Amino acid sequence: MRAVLSLGSNLGDRRAHLAAGLSVLGQHVPVRAVSPVYETAPVGGPSQSPYLNCIAFADVDDATTALQAAHAAETTRGRLRSMRWGPRTLDVDVISVDNLVRDDADLTLPHPRAHERAFVLVPWLDLDPDADLPGHGPVWRLVRELDGTGVRRVVA
Repeated sequence: MRAVLSLGSNLGDRRAHLAAGLSVLGQHVPVRAVSPVYETAPVGGPSQSPYLNCIAFADVDDATTALQAAHAAETTRGRLRSMRWGPRTLDVDVISVDNLVRDDADLTLPHPRAHERAFVLVPWLDLDPDADLPGHGPVWRLVRELDGTGVRRVVA
Protein backbone atom coordinates (compact mmCIF):
# COMPACT_ATOMS: atom_id res chain seq x y z
CA MET A 1 0.00 0.00 0.00
CA ARG A 2 1.22 3.52 -0.72
CA ALA A 3 1.03 6.09 2.05
CA VAL A 4 1.17 9.79 1.29
CA LEU A 5 2.85 11.59 4.21
CA SER A 6 3.10 15.35 4.66
CA LEU A 7 6.06 16.73 6.60
CA GLY A 8 6.34 20.29 7.90
CA SER A 9 8.62 22.28 10.19
CA ASN A 10 8.77 25.91 11.29
CA LEU A 11 11.00 25.86 14.37
CA GLY A 12 14.79 25.73 14.55
CA ASP A 13 16.69 24.25 11.63
CA ARG A 14 13.68 23.43 9.47
CA ARG A 15 15.65 21.59 6.78
CA ALA A 16 17.40 19.45 9.38
CA HIS A 17 14.06 18.55 10.96
CA LEU A 18 12.64 17.48 7.59
CA ALA A 19 15.75 15.47 6.72
CA ALA A 20 15.82 13.75 10.11
CA GLY A 21 12.10 13.06 9.90
CA LEU A 22 12.54 11.40 6.51
CA SER A 23 15.43 9.35 7.90
CA VAL A 24 13.34 8.11 10.83
CA LEU A 25 10.41 7.32 8.53
CA GLY A 26 12.83 5.28 6.43
CA GLN A 27 13.79 3.24 9.50
CA HIS A 28 10.15 2.19 9.89
CA VAL A 29 8.80 2.03 6.32
CA PRO A 30 10.38 2.11 2.86
CA VAL A 31 10.28 5.73 1.64
CA ARG A 32 9.95 5.56 -2.15
CA ALA A 33 9.90 9.22 -3.18
CA VAL A 34 10.15 12.71 -1.70
CA SER A 35 8.86 15.92 -3.25
CA PRO A 36 10.77 19.15 -3.57
CA VAL A 37 10.64 21.35 -0.47
CA TYR A 38 8.27 24.30 -0.33
CA GLU A 39 8.22 27.27 1.99
CA THR A 40 4.66 27.99 3.01
CA ALA A 41 2.73 30.50 5.05
CA PRO A 42 1.25 29.05 8.25
CA VAL A 43 -2.43 28.09 8.14
CA GLY A 44 -4.53 28.67 11.25
CA GLY A 45 -3.26 29.00 14.78
CA PRO A 46 -1.23 31.81 16.29
CA SER A 47 1.13 34.13 14.46
CA GLN A 48 4.22 32.09 13.57
CA SER A 49 7.11 31.66 11.18
CA PRO A 50 6.78 30.11 7.70
CA TYR A 51 7.00 26.35 7.31
CA LEU A 52 9.11 24.15 5.12
CA ASN A 53 6.95 21.33 3.73
CA CYS A 54 7.37 18.25 1.59
CA ILE A 55 5.50 15.08 0.71
CA ALA A 56 6.85 11.54 0.97
CA PHE A 57 5.52 8.32 -0.50
CA ALA A 58 6.10 5.24 1.63
CA ASP A 59 5.20 1.59 1.28
CA VAL A 60 3.20 0.35 4.26
CA ASP A 61 1.38 -2.82 5.26
CA ASP A 62 -1.54 -0.85 6.69
CA ALA A 63 -2.58 2.64 7.80
CA THR A 64 -1.61 2.02 11.41
CA THR A 65 1.98 1.34 10.35
CA ALA A 66 2.05 4.70 8.55
CA LEU A 67 0.72 6.49 11.63
CA GLN A 68 3.25 4.80 13.92
CA ALA A 69 6.11 5.79 11.61
CA ALA A 70 4.81 9.39 11.52
CA HIS A 71 4.66 9.56 15.32
CA ALA A 72 8.16 8.07 15.64
CA ALA A 73 9.57 10.76 13.33
CA GLU A 74 7.83 13.54 15.28
CA THR A 75 9.01 12.19 18.62
CA THR A 76 12.67 12.06 17.57
CA ARG A 77 12.50 15.77 16.71
CA GLY A 78 10.93 16.77 20.01
CA ARG A 79 7.41 17.41 18.75
CA LEU A 80 5.16 18.79 21.47
CA ARG A 81 1.38 18.78 21.09
CA SER A 82 0.66 21.70 23.39
CA MET A 83 -1.19 23.98 20.93
CA ARG A 84 -3.40 23.08 17.98
CA TRP A 85 -1.91 24.43 14.74
CA GLY A 86 0.95 25.96 16.72
CA PRO A 87 4.62 26.10 15.76
CA ARG A 88 6.44 22.78 15.65
CA THR A 89 9.79 21.21 15.05
CA LEU A 90 8.23 18.49 12.91
CA ASP A 91 4.71 17.60 11.95
CA VAL A 92 4.05 14.42 9.97
CA ASP A 93 0.49 13.81 8.78
CA VAL A 94 -0.83 10.71 7.08
CA ILE A 95 -2.73 12.15 4.13
CA SER A 96 -3.88 8.96 2.45
CA VAL A 97 -3.13 5.26 2.28
CA ASP A 98 -4.20 3.88 -1.09
CA ASN A 99 -7.95 4.44 -1.32
CA LEU A 100 -8.71 3.65 2.32
CA VAL A 101 -11.47 5.52 4.05
CA ARG A 102 -11.18 5.45 7.83
CA ASP A 103 -12.58 7.59 10.61
CA ASP A 104 -11.74 6.61 14.15
CA ALA A 105 -10.16 8.14 17.23
CA ASP A 106 -6.62 7.44 15.99
CA LEU A 107 -6.72 8.27 12.30
CA THR A 108 -9.01 9.78 9.67
CA LEU A 109 -8.33 8.89 6.04
CA PRO A 110 -8.05 10.66 3.83
CA HIS A 111 -6.82 13.52 6.00
CA PRO A 112 -9.93 15.64 6.63
CA ARG A 113 -8.40 18.97 5.57
CA ALA A 114 -5.89 17.87 2.90
CA HIS A 115 -8.16 19.02 0.06
CA GLU A 116 -7.97 22.59 1.46
CA ARG A 117 -4.22 22.78 1.96
CA ALA A 118 -1.93 23.97 -0.80
CA PHE A 119 1.09 23.07 1.34
CA VAL A 120 0.03 19.42 0.99
CA LEU A 121 -1.37 19.38 -2.52
CA VAL A 122 1.29 21.39 -4.41
CA PRO A 123 4.24 19.18 -3.37
CA TRP A 124 2.09 16.06 -3.88
CA LEU A 125 1.31 17.19 -7.42
CA ASP A 126 5.06 17.57 -8.04
CA LEU A 127 5.57 13.93 -7.11
CA ASP A 128 2.55 12.52 -8.90
CA PRO A 129 0.75 14.56 -11.60
CA ASP A 130 -1.94 11.85 -11.74
CA ALA A 131 -2.59 11.80 -7.98
CA ASP A 132 -6.13 11.52 -6.70
CA LEU A 133 -7.33 12.38 -3.18
CA PRO A 134 -10.00 9.81 -2.29
CA GLY A 135 -13.41 11.44 -2.06
CA HIS A 136 -12.17 14.75 -3.51
CA GLY A 137 -10.80 13.98 -6.96
CA PRO A 138 -7.65 14.78 -8.92
CA VAL A 139 -5.01 16.71 -7.00
CA TRP A 140 -4.32 18.95 -10.03
CA ARG A 141 -7.95 20.14 -9.93
CA LEU A 142 -7.84 20.73 -6.18
CA VAL A 143 -4.64 22.78 -6.58
CA ARG A 144 -6.23 24.86 -9.32
CA GLU A 145 -9.15 25.70 -7.00
CA LEU A 146 -6.92 26.86 -4.11
CA ASP A 147 -5.16 30.12 -3.43
CA GLY A 148 -1.51 29.22 -3.90
CA THR A 149 -0.08 32.48 -2.59
CA GLY A 150 2.25 31.79 0.27
CA VAL A 151 3.50 28.53 -1.29
CA ARG A 152 6.84 28.73 -3.08
CA ARG A 153 9.30 26.04 -4.12
CA VAL A 154 12.64 26.28 -2.35
CA VAL A 155 15.65 25.97 -4.61
CA ALA A 156 18.31 23.80 -3.01
